[in-house]
Amino acid sequence: MIIVDTGAWVGLANRRDQYHAACRAFFSRNREPLMTTCPVLVETTHLLFSRIGVPMTLGWLETIQTQGVAIFEPEPGDFPEMTGRMRQYADLPMDLADASLLLLAERLGHGRILSTDQRDFRTYRWKNRHPFINLLTLS
Repeated sequence: MIIVDTGAWVGLANRRDQYHAACRAFFSRNREPLMTTCPVLVETTHLLFSRIGVPMTLGWLETIQTQGVAIFEPEPGDFPEMTGRMRQYADLPMDLADASLLLLAERLGHGRILSTDQRDFRTYRWKNRHPFINLLTLS
């Protein structure tokens, strides 16, 4: 299971994005299951509406549904943990979408992620000690 962050989705969907070629290449050769979070989908949809328009954004959402991308939805009881992590990384700062990805990594027991956010995902530690492995930088 590979965790997918907002930047990777935006890079894939937006041909004008600086990461489009790298994201497209990764997604086209990837054969592993993908998982993202509801906060990431909200953030991505918001960004894509203004960058590629509503019809193409809706097409992207339909595509990830048909491709079987798993979606992790934090529960109300998860919010104290996520806000605690946001406080811990306030100097970056960490947003809710990234906090949800950190929580997801902890639940999955690994930090294999696809992200264009090099700085933050080099800094974040899931379970406070394990670094993320950003597959976009390895490709």
